Amino acid sequence: QVHVVESGGGLVQAGGSLRLSCAASGRTFSMYHMGWFRQAPGKEREFVGAISWNGGSTYYADSVKGRFTISRDNAKNTVYLQMNSLKPEDTAVYYCAASLLSVIPRPGDYWGQGTQVTVSS
Repeated sequence: QVHVVESGGGLVQAGGSLRLSCAASGRTFSMYHMGWFRQAPGKEREFVGAISWNGGSTYYADSVKGRFTISRDNAKNTVYLQMNSLKPEDTAVYYCAASLLSVIPRPGDYWGQGTQVTVSS
C-alpha cells in the first residue's frame, strides 16, 4: 500500500510556471506507476499525465503536451509535475495517483487529496 500527498499548488499568472510534487510513503514506491489528474469546477476529473514505475515511459493529455513534464525520483519517493506556460484553463485541483498494475492510475488505485492550482489571466 502507498500513501501520496501533493504539494506545490498556488496562484500564478498566465504564462507562468509551477512545479507540483507528490510525496509517497512506503518502501515500494519504485514499483508504482504514477499519474497526475485534475478537476476543474463543474467538470469531471481528467487525465493530465503519467509516468511508468522506472520513469522509462511518460504519457500526456493533448491539452498539456509540450507544456507539462512529469518526472520522478525514486530515491526520494517523489514524482513531479513541472507546469510551464500556464493558462487560465489549467485552473483546477490537481491529484496524484499511484498504481501497481496500470500505467495510468484508475479510480480504485491510491489517490491523494489534491492541491489547488489557480492561473489568473
